[in-house]
Amino acid sequence: MNVYMPGIKAEPSRDEAETALDLLRQWAARASDDDIASLDPGLTALIGGAGYPDLSRNYPHNFVADAAYRATLPDLQNGPSSLIRGEKRAIQHVGISNFRLPIRYHTRDNGDLNLETSVTGTVSLEADKKGINMSRIMRSFYTHAEKTFSFYVIEHALDDYKSDLESFDARINMRFSFPMKVNSLRSGLTGYQYYDIALEVVELAGVRRRIMHLDYVYSSTCPCSLELSEHARRERGQLATPHSQRSVARISAELKDGKRLWFEDLIDMCRRAVPTETQVMVKREDEQAFAELNAANPIFVEDAARLFAEQLQADDRVGDYRVLASHQESLHSHDAVSVLTEGDLFAQDSLDPKLFSTLFHIG
Repeated sequence: MNVYMPGIKAEPSRDEAETALDLLRQWAARASDDDIASLDPGLTALIGGAGYPDLSRNYPHNFVADAAYRATLPDLQNGPSSLIRGEKRAIQHVGISNFRLPIRYHTRDNGDLNLETSVTGTVSLEADKKGINMSRIMRSFYTHAEKTFSFYVIEHALDDYKSDLESFDARINMRFSFPMKVNSLRSGLTGYQYYDIALEVVELAGVRRRIMHLDYVYSSTCPCSLELSEHARRERGQLATPHSQRSVARISAELKDGKRLWFEDLIDMCRRAVPTETQVMVKREDEQAFAELNAANPIFVEDAARLFAEQLQADDRVGDYRVLASHQESLHSHDAVSVLTEGDLFAQDSLDPKLFSTLFHIG
């Protein structure tokens, strides 16, 4: 007996067969083994098994991922724009942070130094692109890691991954701790002071700018407290001490094209502006000298910002700049802070709510 069933062709096409097989596999993924067996005992072989596949648990030491195999690997980050989740908007920064490797640096006074460096590298991402391959940023950096680093070589790394990732804008920030020998004030001892420094290259809309950041740690004696203490001594014979506190200034200076500013140069500027830098090696005569130095240089946080700016403004190697200062008060349970900027590079109306909490110096 012939039975006619509308919608069923005598010879289904390959596309129809693939659609049916896909539907069958979707059903099998939710069905029990008994349901699959009751439908057709041969179904397991057809759909590749409904349960967890029998996979090897031995690591394949001798397996080689050749070009043909690598071509089969999925790459979701470079997928079509249809895979984008959320608003299809351009992203200004996407990349890696705290990628660490040893880098060699030129110094003014001590030749080349090999320093552990934390790298942040980002690029812009167009609205219609799914994402980037983060490893390309790291590979670009390793290409240049054996070279003596300077802003010039940083720019080569930036060029590499900007080209690799087909991005319009790109940035590299390298952060490290720079050691510098300093002398005590009177005893003749020497010790290493460590400075948090970062080098940054930013390219936006085809304009490239180079920036050096430095955290300078100093002691600030409150001028008001100093005068009040002296008043108590003079008027009432009362022993009193002014309050001083460890303070931090973050100096960010743009380097003009063709100019070289050594790490030591920027540190020297800070010392000229505010000479009460915290000490490394101290004997009693040094401690007394430091008390005298603080009394000779009392300073409000507003004074600090302007004194640092005075040094930066006078140096023809420096373009735009920013001074962040935080006096971590011993009188108050809060800090005194100031921000002074020059030029469009650092001008901003809104500040990170946790910006000043990053200015704490941790020994």
